[in-house]
Amino acid sequence: MSDDANTGAGGAEGTGGTDGTDGTDGPDGAGGDMELYDLRVVVDRIEGRSVCGMEVGDCFVLERSAHLRLPDGEHFCVYALAAVLPFLAAKQRDLASGDWLARDSLFCCPDPEERLVMRVERTGRRRMNSADLT
Repeated sequence: MSDDANTGAGGAEGTGGTDGTDGTDGPDGAGGDMELYDLRVVVDRIEGRSVCGMEVGDCFVLERSAHLRLPDGEHFCVYALAAVLPFLAAKQRDLASGDWLARDSLFCCPDPEERLVMRVERTGRRRMNSADLT
């Protein structure tokens, strides 16, 4: 990953859920003992040729810590997913202001002919119970 592809304007860091929820996971709406961001990973640009058939705007959503969702009938290249996956757990959490991952939001697919660049956006903040997670 080059510095050019890894530096970005940062994602939207809203505090409410975008799925119509109030951002909590508790049955009574009281929530839990921790907060995580829901994320959207979007194909920002393709600077080469699209070998895997993806297009600008293709995306997946990661919500409730580990629920990965694709739009109906869409796909996401497993190699592009593998490139961004190690960073998603960190992007779900609050980070120190000086942390490079707090300001960088662009990640590259490893295919050199494709040069696909993905943007990670925070879409909402969700209160969860840490005891419910592994």
